[in-house]
Amino acid sequence: MRPRLGDLVSLSTFLLCLAVSSSGAAAPSKEGREALKKSLANVLAQTPLSGARASIQVQSLDDGAIVFAQDADDLLNPASNVKLFTAAAALVRLGPEHRFETEFLSDREPGGRVPVLYVRGKGDPSLSTERLYYIAGELYHAGLREVLGDLVVDDGWFDGQRLAPGFDQEVGDRAYLAPCGALSLNWNAVAIYLRAGDRSGARAHVEIEPASDYFSVDNQLVTAALRRFSVTLEPGHEKQKVVVRGTVPAERGVLTLWKKIDEPALYFGHTLRRLLAERGIKVRGRVRMGTAPDNARLLYVAQSETLDLILKRMNKVSSNFIAEQLIKTLGAEIKGPPGTFSNGIEVVEDFLHREVGIARGSYVMRNGSGLNDANRFSASQISRLLRFMYQRFPLAPEYLSSMGIAGKDGTLKYRFEGSEAVGRLRGKTGTLENIAALSGYVQSIGGEKFVFAVLVNDYLGKSVSVLQALDAMGAAMAASGGSRDPARAVAAMMSPEAAIGTLEEVASRVRTYLSIARPRDRKSGAFLRTAWRSEGDPAVRAVIAEALYESDPGDYAAARMYLDSFSADDVVYGRLCRVGVALGVDVPGLSPLFELAAQGNPEALGQLLRVAGASKDGEKPRKLVGNALTEISRTAPEALLAALRAAGSSEREEAVGLLVRGLATADADHPLWSALRKMLGSADAASVSFAKQLEQMISQKSASEKGPAIQPATATGTAPVIAPATAKPEIRPGG
Repeated sequence: MRPRLGDLVSLSTFLLCLAVSSSGAAAPSKEGREALKKSLANVLAQTPLSGARASIQVQSLDDGAIVFAQDADDLLNPASNVKLFTAAAALVRLGPEHRFETEFLSDREPGGRVPVLYVRGKGDPSLSTERLYYIAGELYHAGLREVLGDLVVDDGWFDGQRLAPGFDQEVGDRAYLAPCGALSLNWNAVAIYLRAGDRSGARAHVEIEPASDYFSVDNQLVTAALRRFSVTLEPGHEKQKVVVRGTVPAERGVLTLWKKIDEPALYFGHTLRRLLAERGIKVRGRVRMGTAPDNARLLYVAQSETLDLILKRMNKVSSNFIAEQLIKTLGAEIKGPPGTFSNGIEVVEDFLHREVGIARGSYVMRNGSGLNDANRFSASQISRLLRFMYQRFPLAPEYLSSMGIAGKDGTLKYRFEGSEAVGRLRGKTGTLENIAALSGYVQSIGGEKFVFAVLVNDYLGKSVSVLQALDAMGAAMAASGGSRDPARAVAAMMSPEAAIGTLEEVASRVRTYLSIARPRDRKSGAFLRTAWRSEGDPAVRAVIAEALYESDPGDYAAARMYLDSFSADDVVYGRLCRVGVALGVDVPGLSPLFELAAQGNPEALGQLLRVAGASKDGEKPRKLVGNALTEISRTAPEALLAALRAAGSSEREEAVGLLVRGLATADADHPLWSALRKMLGSADAASVSFAKQLEQMISQKSASEKGPAIQPATATGTAPVIAPATAKPEIRPGG
């Protein structure tokens, strides 16, 4: 059997590392170690890490010395660093050559026509539409032409629990919350494409990929000047509805979003049925869930890529879906089907206890992805795992190559730019609210190799400062032993101190970046990221982040950078309001905030309500924010209600005051009324109480505005009652 090119590359890389370590590389000097230790201590003391809980360990792989440690045995939430444990256990227990199989069966050999087509899944996390189309072709070439009865999807290899522990702490249809299934497709997510119509006011186009009868589309999307839309998938079983609201502009091109689906096997089955038809195979019956009989004849077996390649997909982009699929697969393969989360976790714990030497009960692991507040590990435990895998030669190349490469790919693609860590550091990131982690391997320019783990919980302020601190630590390790002092490497990674410029200076720089920014121009990304890192004025940084977001609205990293850069205080928002007046334009830096809030982003909604509270004195900003809130009340009503509930009382009161201007003309089926009625009918007493308070506030605010008296909703579910208006409110779209 011929070796694959990827195997040879991974093996050669690992052998090169061994060669470097044994080729007479200079032993680490005491002075070099002290310089590195001092630099790491300075990062810890002079960044937001100083006020956070942090568990840190840096250890030399050359001589085993602990170079730096800070509360290394403290158990913290490691976020997606849990995937390091999942990947290691899967490699050891299943082997890098493991392939997932999906079986296609029937009651008899295909003679062109079969009574029933059964599909039995075994947890393949990598099946895509493209592969499924290829499989349909293989079935056609095997002689299949018609299925007289049903297409039966059998996902009994896993149990019926779709979501791992920790997933229940978050609701929504975001793709990273995708459920598990023994029969899964496209990471159990669906792509939704939005495209403007041929003229303003025309219905916009909504397209689903893959095309599947599993979905129905409620298209309320209109072509207009602004990009203010939301896409939600309503819970369903046999079918799932895609609801699209809002507006999209023609000049912005096609927009793409990914959303999770609810029933993996039915999603798989309906999509397969459509692809079979395209290949000339007719299915006369329906798609249904069931069990393939033991005596069913095998028509075709589809095999996945090998596990080592699947692990690259998991760790480099931090796929929660693949991680949880692996946990259930470990349970099914090692303990027997059906695979369960609890059995899979037991397999990981057995591996950690028997082979890595991490005692049972010394950590908490409830899922394989690290999502939300479900796991606890320490930096010393992660470091121990990384050392174990590095020293296990048959698996080390595959394990190391699954991680992101600093400045090159995965979740580390845009980090460490300009430092010695680029190409030298391989690591796994972890990010949750007020939680950041980075663990992995780095080889310094002096030749020494380190294993490191940094877990940070409960930090204050924005995540960007914490991520820069983590990157500074990695850059310091990479610069160790060379001509560049680790302290200089740290300084280069940190943001410049805030330099508040005069209004004239800020306006001039903002005008420059507004002229440079081009929507959907991805070529400007590198330039804008460099400009953002080197810019000292917080207001200008927010405008640069806005330009970076506009260059690629679908890039999570760009959206994250924007949310970290914008703030509703006077240093950013207040000064940008004054810059807008000086330049004769709308407030710079607000557009992505409105857009992300319209999509239901909780952080953006929270920022927007703070902006509303800070807009009391400016009529133009008040109109912009009021119009944005009105649009959001239609595109993301439930998310807006949740944000209003979480907001401070003054911010909530100001936001509702701005909102009622637009609601004065809302009809009886406005989505906000429906969401408010749903909250009034909730079983949660606190939700009902808040809904009643908000209902009363809307009525009071509408009366004080001398507009129509709005009675939003009642507990009995009646439609809102709107009295005749004495003055027509302004309903100009803003933002």
